[in-house]
Amino acid sequence: MTMQWLQDREIAIVACADTKPVKRSGKTALELAGEVTDTLLRSAGIERDRIDGLAATPANSEAYNPFWTSMLADALGLSVGWSQVTDIGGASIIGNILRAGAAVHAGLCEMVLCIAADAPSTQFFAKQSGFRAEFCDPFGYSVLPLSFALLTSAYAARYGSPDRGLARLAVTQRNGALLNDRACDYLRVPLTEEDYLASRMISHPLRLLDCVMRCDGANAFLVTSSRMAREMGCAAPVHPIAYRECINFDPKNAVDDITLTGFTQAGPAALRDAGLAPADIQSFHPYDDFYIAILLQLEQIGFCRRGQASDFIREHNVGIGGDLPINTGGGQISAGQPGLANGGVNLIEAVRQLRGEAGPRQLAEASNAMVTGIGVIQYARNWGCSNVIILERGA
Repeated sequence: MTMQWLQDREIAIVACADTKPVKRSGKTALELAGEVTDTLLRSAGIERDRIDGLAATPANSEAYNPFWTSMLADALGLSVGWSQVTDIGGASIIGNILRAGAAVHAGLCEMVLCIAADAPSTQFFAKQSGFRAEFCDPFGYSVLPLSFALLTSAYAARYGSPDRGLARLAVTQRNGALLNDRACDYLRVPLTEEDYLASRMISHPLRLLDCVMRCDGANAFLVTSSRMAREMGCAAPVHPIAYRECINFDPKNAVDDITLTGFTQAGPAALRDAGLAPADIQSFHPYDDFYIAILLQLEQIGFCRRGQASDFIREHNVGIGGDLPINTGGGQISAGQPGLANGGVNLIEAVRQLRGEAGPRQLAEASNAMVTGIGVIQYARNWGCSNVIILERGA
């Protein structure tokens, strides 16, 4: 399976915008969506009625889910000919970039607003029970740190403790956040490896500083054809050139290793489609609700061998100016995660790097980037959604 229209650079991200993540903003997801849409339109220099497509990520902070696209379009003053809600957790936002591009390629619309907004630190109505709740609930296996602690324990039992690599990763991402004025202010505090290792246990072996912090915020992207981007005079289009996703990896439970995920399929396939090797990727922006997720992605996409991610991080410079910069803006863990599952924080950082808009953390080499998403954690299994998008800077 290939998507030749991606490889032919037919689709472009022509603008991006976000709100600064904050705790307890007092705003609704719809209010944040309105703010980020206004900022996006000003950035792109287009009128609201030019948008004829809408792709949204569900919000968990609204009792009646106004992110049904008809209600969201009404709130944003849009009239569209195509809409999509993608509900694959933290994989949704990059999934929407692909779905928006497919809709443009199919002629269903010309200009798509891809948006994610949520305010869970102000109010939260979601109840994430998941699959096999009858097994989860009696034992209190009901929150994400427990699930990722199990993955971390399984990884450590097979390969040894990854603590030293996790500590280096935590410091590297925090250093990126210190240079990112769009990161949540309460997270922009210097961090050492000793600070990380001394942070209190949340669910052994997960520490407090392994965990993402929810906040309120929104991000948005404008997707159109490369032809339209040229007509608009877009000076820095960003082309998605490859995309793959895997939903519900190993449904038969045939693999006796819960640390293996859909990235074993989606990662190598996306690289093949783009005609790239892992060593060709100039910056990596993996979904990071917990640091163990980054280690698993590094190994399963192919940046290093299984069981070697901790050593890889310590032997390579994964910071700004290094040979594989990772989450240069701080990632969700050190910049803030707007919502229960977002992913837009890492995507917007990749787009800004490719557009040369990253300020003091701008990479010298930024012609391509890989962004990933994960979503939904299964009972005693890995996460259920894995996707990868590879982006390229346009001329």
